[in-house]
Amino acid sequence: MRRYSAFAVAREAARFHSGWERAWGNPEPKRHYEVIVIGGGGHGLATAYYLAKNHGITNVAVLEKGWLGGGNTGRNTTIIRSNYLQDASASIYELSRGLYEDLSQQLNFNIMFSPRGVMMLCQTEHEFRAMQRTAHANRLAGIKTEMVTPHKVKEICPILNIDGPRYPVLGGLWQPRGGTARHDAVAWGYARAASALGVDIIQKCEVTAIDRYGPGGRVSGVQTSKGAITCDKLCIVVAGHSGVLAEMAGFRLPIESMPLQALVSEPIKPCMDIVVMANTVHGYMSQSDKGEMVIGGGTDGYNAYTQRGSFQHIEETVRALCETFPIISRLKMLRQWGGIVDMTGDRSPIIGKTPVEGIFINCGWGTGGFKAIPGSGWCTAATVAKGTPDEVAGPFGIDRFRAGRMIDESVAAAVAH
Repeated sequence: MRRYSAFAVAREAARFHSGWERAWGNPEPKRHYEVIVIGGGGHGLATAYYLAKNHGITNVAVLEKGWLGGGNTGRNTTIIRSNYLQDASASIYELSRGLYEDLSQQLNFNIMFSPRGVMMLCQTEHEFRAMQRTAHANRLAGIKTEMVTPHKVKEICPILNIDGPRYPVLGGLWQPRGGTARHDAVAWGYARAASALGVDIIQKCEVTAIDRYGPGGRVSGVQTSKGAITCDKLCIVVAGHSGVLAEMAGFRLPIESMPLQALVSEPIKPCMDIVVMANTVHGYMSQSDKGEMVIGGGTDGYNAYTQRGSFQHIEETVRALCETFPIISRLKMLRQWGGIVDMTGDRSPIIGKTPVEGIFINCGWGTGGFKAIPGSGWCTAATVAKGTPDEVAGPFGIDRFRAGRMIDESVAAAVAH
């Protein structure tokens, strides 16, 4: 893989950019792989990359039924933070946030990481107390967050209305090293780096069945739209379709799949250089590099596999944010989209072994998957390579639901994002 650099750009400019190579390969699938990763989103690509980079396992195929990053990786609001209450959650999200810091250098691909800071508003007394508790827990975990006054909130984000008619701002939980990154670039960067290490990235290859050695036996391979492929180990990383793949393999997952939608406004001049999350009214917003206001809210209240969302949530989210940010009330919506998120009962992910020998799974990230991509891939790769979860991934095994060892972030995080 040729390295991208200022010198490479200058060289190619001199010859009319005729010498650029493909960012990643487009091979035909081999008959056998040591590991097959189903899912070509950020989590799947990161898993494949760290399998090759950290563990030397390069006979790996990433199978994607569509195009890379065409699922939830390309359908989110790109928020990166680690200010979670539970120790297990804080650990994996802080690992991920730390990896994001120099991911552009590691992948030799500009992911446009912007540590602009994330502000979580406190708009009720209950929320204020909950955020104080989270701030104390973050300090014990070594994560830099702080509680700030309404005056400081206004100073950090001048366009905020801290004297809202329904929910005035009582304070905020501020994580200065949180921020955003470019979602497509994260997927492309991991794909390019994994391909350079020998990983086969195969698009337009839908898995239609999972093969096993007899009833109750270990995995032997998959049936795909491009033929049968055998493997020693299989890792399922398909977000909202995790339940579908698990059923193919012969086991069930404690998850629900539902739509989550977001939208962007028409572009305007820079007016907001942080991310703000207003959890009481359930809306969050940042400004993109193109000037669009990137807006998200909650999930729809029903199970579905649609990628459209509903008008009701657009209306509720925009109405709430217009109270918090009166400046946006006259903006027009430029576009809207939806993703399919997989929600567990405790709103924490599942990483680890499954009831089928040789099959591993990474799912259940709900509405917070993008921020976890590097850490998720790091831990999942270690789990697949070694056969057992590492220290960070250990608490997130599927067996916790049977044992009652929940990692409850559904209320603790104040919002499921």
